[in-house]
Amino acid sequence: MKGVILNKGEKGYSYFKQIFDKITVLSTDYNWLISYPECYPNDKEWEKKLQKKYLWISGKEIKDIFRLGDFQWVWGVLSGFSQNILSEDVLKYPLPYADGYPGFWKNPVTLQHPLAEIEIVAWDSCCTLCIAKEKQIIDEFLKVYNQAEDLEKYNKK
Repeated sequence: MKGVILNKGEKGYSYFKQIFDKITVLSTDYNWLISYPECYPNDKEWEKKLQKKYLWISGKEIKDIFRLGDFQWVWGVLSGFSQNILSEDVLKYPLPYADGYPGFWKNPVTLQHPLAEIEIVAWDSCCTLCIAKEKQIIDEFLKVYNQAEDLEKYNKK
């Protein structure tokens, strides 16, 4: 398990379009649970969908959200699941949340959802957290955002 925090070097945080554009496996290898989103997409249909407590969508659908434009996420957790995991199994567990979840800030870093492979978190629009089982995903994230910092090192400060 590995995690990073992005909270410096950008004009704004929790803009996810670039992540999904550059790390292509996110839209091809995973289905997504978006939980407790607070964001403002440039499309009325997606805005309505993202006003719900959670949304289960395919990788293709999440890519479609970002084709509409890059918009800021204030709060929310985007949890990625292997495509062979069913939404019914995912929803047997509590929904991951950003606001008030203490597990981001202590070591060892863990994913909130036990079936998730990756979680991308918008935390009060002041930072983005990315936690993944596969080191390769974190390495790809660091190629996109080289100013991101290892979350466990950050937590030791």
